[in-house]
Amino acid sequence: MNQHIPDPITKLEERANRKATKREARKTEIAVSTLDALKQLGYANTTLRDIAAQSGMSLGSLTYYFTDKAELITYCVRLYKAEFIARVRGSVTQAQGRDAVIAALAGELVRSMTEDLPTHRLWYDIRNQAIFEPAFRPVVAEIEAALVDTVADAMRAAGHEDTSAAAIGYALLDGLFHYLMQNRGEETQDQLAASFAAVLQRFF
Repeated sequence: MNQHIPDPITKLEERANRKATKREARKTEIAVSTLDALKQLGYANTTLRDIAAQSGMSLGSLTYYFTDKAELITYCVRLYKAEFIARVRGSVTQAQGRDAVIAALAGELVRSMTEDLPTHRLWYDIRNQAIFEPAFRPVVAEIEAALVDTVADAMRAAGHEDTSAAAIGYALLDGLFHYLMQNRGEETQDQLAASFAAVLQRFF
């Protein structure tokens, strides 16, 4: 009876994959702690030492996973924006018909603005930093391209074959989102949703 002898190369690959998975999980944990620190202090006022303290680890351990602050912030921004985009796309996917898509998208934007406000403030902080900090420009461009694609997907869900206006639509929604976030008064969630719906009606 022949015994199967594990391929040494396969064993090394499996070990490397487990190590990479464990490392990625740890990086995600650090990113969540980092977001908490950044939401409290803002980008400019947060140092790697602050983040290390928030994560319950030494500065040396932190730099083992991320070489500098820019790399860590880039990872964080990708992480939370991916979640935001997934939720927006999920809300649109479940809607049927133009009016339903508009209502679903408007509702999700208001929900996120209300529940995730500190995180969105951080996004605009980092996006502004990208004007001065070249290290952030690729990730900002990458995320904004994904947001434009998300608007295009919503337009198709609403019945539009031509999505060439998706970039303009994104710019309109982003401008309104930023304005309402910055200047929100006593408006109810329904009133905020109506504001988004009014803009969406123009290009959907």
